[in-house]
Amino acid sequence: MMKSVLIAVVSAVQAYLLGSIDTGILVSKFLYHDDVRKYGSGAAGMTNMLRTFGKKAAALTAFGDVLKGVLAVCIGRWLFTLMPESTMLSPYLAVYLAAIFAIIGHLKPLYFGFKGGKGVLVAAGAGTILAIQPVLIPFLAVIFLACLLPTGMVSLGSVTMAALYPVLTILYGVFRGYSAADLTVCTIGSVIMAAMVIYMHRSNIQRIREGKEYRFGRHGKQ
Repeated sequence: MMKSVLIAVVSAVQAYLLGSIDTGILVSKFLYHDDVRKYGSGAAGMTNMLRTFGKKAAALTAFGDVLKGVLAVCIGRWLFTLMPESTMLSPYLAVYLAAIFAIIGHLKPLYFGFKGGKGVLVAAGAGTILAIQPVLIPFLAVIFLACLLPTGMVSLGSVTMAALYPVLTILYGVFRGYSAADLTVCTIGSVIMAAMVIYMHRSNIQRIREGKEYRFGRHGKQ
Protein backbone atom coordinates (compact mmCIF):
# COMPACT_ATOMS: atom_id res chain seq x y z
CA MET A 1 0.00 0.00 0.00
CA MET A 2 2.77 2.43 0.95
CA LYS A 3 4.63 1.72 -2.30
CA SER A 4 1.50 2.43 -4.33
CA VAL A 5 0.95 5.75 -2.55
CA LEU A 6 4.61 6.71 -3.03
CA ILE A 7 4.46 5.96 -6.77
CA ALA A 8 1.28 8.01 -7.13
CA VAL A 9 2.89 10.94 -5.30
CA VAL A 10 6.04 10.75 -7.44
CA SER A 11 3.89 10.67 -10.57
CA ALA A 12 2.00 13.79 -9.49
CA VAL A 13 5.18 15.64 -8.48
CA GLN A 14 7.05 14.92 -11.71
CA ALA A 15 4.02 16.06 -13.72
CA TYR A 16 3.76 19.29 -11.74
CA LEU A 17 7.46 20.03 -12.14
CA LEU A 18 7.33 19.36 -15.89
CA GLY A 19 4.19 21.46 -16.20
CA SER A 20 5.96 24.31 -14.38
CA ILE A 21 8.48 24.60 -17.22
CA ASP A 22 6.60 27.44 -18.90
CA THR A 23 7.65 27.60 -22.54
CA GLY A 24 6.06 30.99 -23.19
CA ILE A 25 7.96 32.66 -20.36
CA LEU A 26 11.24 31.03 -21.40
CA VAL A 27 10.81 31.98 -25.07
CA SER A 28 9.90 35.58 -24.24
CA LYS A 29 12.79 35.87 -21.78
CA PHE A 30 15.62 34.32 -23.79
CA LEU A 31 14.62 35.23 -27.35
CA TYR A 32 12.96 38.59 -26.77
CA HIS A 33 14.46 39.63 -23.41
CA ASP A 34 11.02 40.42 -22.08
CA ASP A 35 8.18 38.83 -20.12
CA VAL A 36 5.03 38.04 -22.09
CA ARG A 37 2.99 38.23 -18.89
CA LYS A 38 3.36 42.02 -18.95
CA TYR A 39 1.28 42.23 -22.13
CA GLY A 40 -2.20 41.45 -23.39
CA SER A 41 -4.08 38.97 -21.25
CA GLY A 42 -1.14 38.57 -18.87
CA ALA A 43 -1.00 34.82 -19.61
CA ALA A 44 2.05 32.97 -20.91
CA GLY A 45 0.17 30.84 -23.43
CA MET A 46 0.38 30.54 -27.20
CA THR A 47 -2.36 33.09 -27.92
CA ASN A 48 -0.75 35.89 -25.95
CA MET A 49 2.65 34.97 -27.40
CA LEU A 50 1.20 35.27 -30.90
CA ARG A 51 -0.32 38.67 -30.20
CA THR A 52 2.80 39.95 -28.47
CA PHE A 53 5.80 38.46 -30.28
CA GLY A 54 4.46 36.83 -33.44
CA LYS A 55 4.16 33.45 -35.13
CA LYS A 56 7.63 32.09 -34.36
CA ALA A 57 7.20 32.70 -30.64
CA ALA A 58 3.72 31.17 -30.70
CA ALA A 59 4.95 28.07 -32.55
CA LEU A 60 7.81 27.49 -30.11
CA THR A 61 5.42 27.94 -27.19
CA ALA A 62 2.92 25.51 -28.65
CA PHE A 63 5.59 22.88 -29.25
CA GLY A 64 6.97 23.15 -25.72
CA ASP A 65 3.56 23.11 -24.05
CA VAL A 66 2.42 20.04 -25.97
CA LEU A 67 5.72 18.23 -25.37
CA LYS A 68 5.71 18.68 -21.61
CA GLY A 69 2.13 17.42 -21.39
CA VAL A 70 2.99 14.30 -23.37
CA LEU A 71 6.14 13.65 -21.33
CA ALA A 72 4.33 14.07 -18.02
CA VAL A 73 1.65 11.55 -18.99
CA CYS A 74 4.12 9.05 -20.44
CA ILE A 75 6.29 9.16 -17.33
CA GLY A 76 3.22 8.83 -15.13
CA ARG A 77 2.05 5.82 -17.13
CA TRP A 78 5.48 4.19 -16.78
CA LEU A 79 5.64 4.85 -13.04
CA PHE A 80 2.33 3.08 -12.54
CA THR A 81 3.76 -0.06 -14.16
CA LEU A 82 5.94 -0.29 -11.05
CA MET A 83 2.87 -0.72 -8.85
CA PRO A 84 2.59 -4.04 -6.98
CA GLU A 85 0.58 -6.59 -8.98
CA SER A 86 -1.89 -6.79 -6.10
CA THR A 87 -2.83 -3.13 -6.59
CA MET A 88 -6.21 -3.05 -8.32
CA LEU A 89 -6.18 0.42 -9.82
CA SER A 90 -7.45 1.56 -13.18
CA PRO A 91 -4.52 2.20 -15.55
CA TYR A 92 -6.24 5.44 -16.53
CA LEU A 93 -5.70 6.75 -13.01
CA ALA A 94 -2.00 7.06 -13.85
CA VAL A 95 -2.47 9.17 -16.96
CA TYR A 96 -5.15 11.45 -15.58
CA LEU A 97 -3.25 12.04 -12.34
CA ALA A 98 -0.21 13.08 -14.35
CA ALA A 99 -2.32 15.12 -16.78
CA ILE A 100 -4.08 17.08 -14.05
CA PHE A 101 -0.86 17.92 -12.21
CA ALA A 102 0.86 18.90 -15.45
CA ILE A 103 -1.96 21.39 -16.04
CA ILE A 104 -1.65 22.68 -12.47
CA GLY A 105 2.06 23.19 -13.06
CA HIS A 106 1.36 25.14 -16.24
CA LEU A 107 -1.29 27.30 -14.60
CA LYS A 108 0.73 27.87 -11.41
CA PRO A 109 4.39 27.27 -12.34
CA LEU A 110 6.72 26.75 -9.40
CA TYR A 111 9.63 28.41 -11.18
CA PHE A 112 7.83 31.56 -12.30
CA GLY A 113 5.96 32.97 -9.33
CA PHE A 114 2.95 30.70 -9.84
CA LYS A 115 1.72 32.74 -12.81
CA GLY A 116 1.61 30.86 -16.12
CA GLY A 117 -0.70 30.16 -19.04
CA LYS A 118 -4.29 28.97 -19.24
CA GLY A 119 -3.63 25.29 -19.87
CA VAL A 120 -5.25 24.83 -23.26
CA LEU A 121 -2.31 23.32 -25.13
CA VAL A 122 -1.20 21.27 -22.15
CA ALA A 123 -4.69 19.89 -21.65
CA ALA A 124 -7.54 20.29 -24.09
CA GLY A 125 -5.35 21.63 -26.86
CA ALA A 126 -3.23 18.53 -27.37
CA GLY A 127 -0.53 17.81 -24.83
CA THR A 128 -1.97 15.35 -22.34
CA ILE A 129 -4.81 14.21 -24.60
CA LEU A 130 -2.25 13.35 -27.27
CA ALA A 131 -0.78 10.87 -24.79
CA ILE A 132 -4.11 9.65 -23.35
CA GLN A 133 -6.60 9.51 -26.25
CA PRO A 134 -4.98 10.74 -29.49
CA VAL A 135 -8.05 9.65 -31.46
CA LEU A 136 -9.97 12.57 -29.94
CA ILE A 137 -7.56 15.23 -31.20
CA PRO A 138 -9.14 15.61 -34.71
CA PHE A 139 -12.62 15.97 -33.21
CA LEU A 140 -11.42 18.58 -30.72
CA ALA A 141 -9.62 20.42 -33.52
CA VAL A 142 -12.82 20.58 -35.57
CA ILE A 143 -14.73 21.93 -32.56
CA PHE A 144 -12.04 24.55 -31.97
CA LEU A 145 -11.96 25.71 -35.59
CA ALA A 146 -15.77 25.74 -35.83
CA CYS A 147 -15.76 28.37 -33.07
CA LEU A 148 -12.60 30.25 -34.07
CA LEU A 149 -13.11 30.75 -37.81
CA PRO A 150 -16.47 32.57 -37.76
CA THR A 151 -15.76 34.61 -34.63
CA GLY A 152 -11.99 35.11 -34.51
CA MET A 153 -12.07 34.31 -30.78
CA VAL A 154 -9.48 31.78 -29.66
CA SER A 155 -10.93 31.83 -26.16
CA LEU A 156 -14.37 30.76 -27.39
CA GLY A 157 -12.83 27.83 -29.25
CA SER A 158 -10.77 26.87 -26.21
CA VAL A 159 -13.67 26.97 -23.78
CA THR A 160 -16.03 25.10 -26.10
CA MET A 161 -13.40 22.47 -26.81
CA ALA A 162 -12.74 22.01 -23.09
CA ALA A 163 -16.45 21.77 -22.30
CA LEU A 164 -17.02 19.05 -24.89
CA TYR A 165 -13.91 17.05 -24.05
CA PRO A 166 -15.62 15.05 -21.23
CA VAL A 167 -18.54 14.28 -23.57
CA LEU A 168 -16.20 12.92 -26.23
CA THR A 169 -14.29 10.98 -23.58
CA ILE A 170 -17.45 9.27 -22.33
CA LEU A 171 -18.66 8.46 -25.85
CA TYR A 172 -15.27 7.03 -26.76
CA GLY A 173 -15.12 4.99 -23.57
CA VAL A 174 -18.56 3.51 -24.19
CA PHE A 175 -17.66 2.79 -27.82
CA ARG A 176 -14.48 1.00 -26.78
CA GLY A 177 -16.28 -0.96 -24.06
CA TYR A 178 -14.37 0.40 -21.06
CA SER A 179 -15.10 -1.22 -17.75
CA ALA A 180 -17.22 0.73 -15.28
CA ALA A 181 -14.13 1.54 -13.20
CA ASP A 182 -12.11 2.78 -16.19
CA LEU A 183 -15.02 4.81 -17.55
CA THR A 184 -15.55 6.41 -14.13
CA VAL A 185 -11.87 7.40 -13.85
CA CYS A 186 -11.84 8.79 -17.40
CA THR A 187 -15.03 10.74 -16.82
CA ILE A 188 -13.87 12.29 -13.55
CA GLY A 189 -10.41 13.01 -14.94
CA SER A 190 -11.69 14.66 -18.11
CA VAL A 191 -14.22 16.75 -16.17
CA ILE A 192 -11.49 18.03 -13.83
CA MET A 193 -9.23 18.89 -16.78
CA ALA A 194 -12.06 20.68 -18.58
CA ALA A 195 -13.11 22.58 -15.46
CA MET A 196 -9.56 23.83 -14.89
CA VAL A 197 -9.25 25.18 -18.43
CA ILE A 198 -12.70 26.80 -18.32
CA TYR A 199 -11.99 28.38 -14.92
CA MET A 200 -8.77 29.92 -16.21
CA HIS A 201 -10.80 31.50 -19.04
CA ARG A 202 -13.40 33.07 -16.74
CA SER A 203 -12.27 36.62 -17.60
CA ASN A 204 -12.48 35.76 -21.31
CA ILE A 205 -15.99 34.40 -20.83
CA GLN A 206 -17.00 37.66 -19.16
CA ARG A 207 -15.56 39.69 -22.06
CA ILE A 208 -17.38 37.48 -24.56
CA ARG A 209 -20.64 38.19 -22.75
CA GLU A 210 -19.91 41.92 -22.87
CA GLY A 211 -18.86 41.79 -26.53
CA LYS A 212 -15.35 43.00 -25.68
CA GLU A 213 -13.28 39.87 -26.31
CA TYR A 214 -10.26 40.16 -28.61
CA ARG A 215 -10.86 38.81 -32.13
CA PHE A 216 -8.04 37.88 -34.46
CA GLY A 217 -8.26 39.60 -37.81
CA ARG A 218 -10.77 42.16 -36.53
CA HIS A 219 -9.89 45.78 -35.85
CA GLY A 220 -11.50 48.16 -33.48
CA LYS A 221 -13.34 47.55 -30.27
CA GLN A 222 -15.55 44.48 -30.34
